[in-house]
Amino acid sequence: MFVDRAKIYIKSGKGGNGCVSFRREPFVPEGGPDGGDGGKGGDIVFIADEGMRTLMDFRYKRKYEAENGQDGMKKKKFGKNGKDLIIKVPAGTMIIDEETGFLMKDLVKHGDSFVAAKGGKGGKGNVNFKNSVRQAPNFAEAGGFAKERNVILEMKLIADVGLVGFPNVGKSTLLSVSTKANPKIANYHFTTITPNLGVVDIFDNGFVMADIAGIIEGAHEGAGLGHFFLKHIERTKLLIHVIDVSGSEGRNPIEDFEKINGELALYDERLAKKPQIVAANKIDMIDLNDPSYIEFKNYIEARGIKVFPVSAPINEGVRELLGEAAAMLDKLSHEPHEDDSYELFNFERDDADPDYRTVYTAMDGNVYVLSGKQLLKIFNSTNFNDMGSLRYLYKYIEKSGAIDKLIEMGLDEGDTIRIEDYEFEYYPE
Repeated sequence: MFVDRAKIYIKSGKGGNGCVSFRREPFVPEGGPDGGDGGKGGDIVFIADEGMRTLMDFRYKRKYEAENGQDGMKKKKFGKNGKDLIIKVPAGTMIIDEETGFLMKDLVKHGDSFVAAKGGKGGKGNVNFKNSVRQAPNFAEAGGFAKERNVILEMKLIADVGLVGFPNVGKSTLLSVSTKANPKIANYHFTTITPNLGVVDIFDNGFVMADIAGIIEGAHEGAGLGHFFLKHIERTKLLIHVIDVSGSEGRNPIEDFEKINGELALYDERLAKKPQIVAANKIDMIDLNDPSYIEFKNYIEARGIKVFPVSAPINEGVRELLGEAAAMLDKLSHEPHEDDSYELFNFERDDADPDYRTVYTAMDGNVYVLSGKQLLKIFNSTNFNDMGSLRYLYKYIEKSGAIDKLIEMGLDEGDTIRIEDYEFEYYPE
């Protein structure tokens, strides 16, 4: 089964907590604090792998978590960093943040990679909090938070040449005789329900060709799985427009040409502007001197597009068609189509997290509630049996302006303040 879209949950590793430890050994004067720092949490890293062809693996496993950092240890020993989690995806996969809908990264080539979720920083051990006033800090810093998000993986085939045309015009047959691909072929509409890829070897050169499943009127609106098929044309550099010039399906070749190009333009104007070659297929069923074929050929060539008469089943004219495709590809840019249908994800804002230090205030009945990422980190670092540690927490809350906000909300002496599941009574210093 060809799967080109999947949604997964990713979570980086949490940073290890700093250690609270004191060195107390015989004959070691002024041992003092010696708690080491925690290790960094593992990152979530996506990497493009040309050995993968679909996103099938992600239909069965949807949750991916990196390793947490190890807590710090005594004797100033650092905790071990958590292992990064490497997630391999097919080349041509876009990583999209589900919450914002923004494009995080387009992994076009084999080996392209990026970090989708950074691991939390390791917390500092109590040795870092010693100063001239606080000689024996009995607290350490908690590890940084893990980052978690849902992401959408969307794959677009990377092919040099795309075969387009109505159903049953011979695209699959042309692909099979041009390459070693073995698509299912039969004499009925929509024999191809997924795109097929093959490698064309010609003139000591090669290129990848994709059979894009039959496009019908309304494909740009999703008719006939239109969006499923059309998006795979976007990365191609050249289109071979396969048209049944025999009229065996009861259609007019000129009308077919215009309708397909119309659907391409309605989906994305750039698709209709891609270089094209027309493969006039099924010529074994007509006379090339027939006025209707000559009219069709003149109509297409008047638009600056070359026409190659072919009969895919008997391999007639195919080599000439592929030779022209190879020559045109040599002249075209090798840069892939740059997708701009998605707004780009702002990693600088994501890393900076402007709300990180904000302390939020709220009411829950008669209880005043404080919350915030940095607040929670300091709260998790607090030793509630140590006055110095409690004072450190209170000073942070006070400096953040949260106490003033609570007073404006009606906070009075003896009222209850809650952080997470911890409640305490407010008594101003």
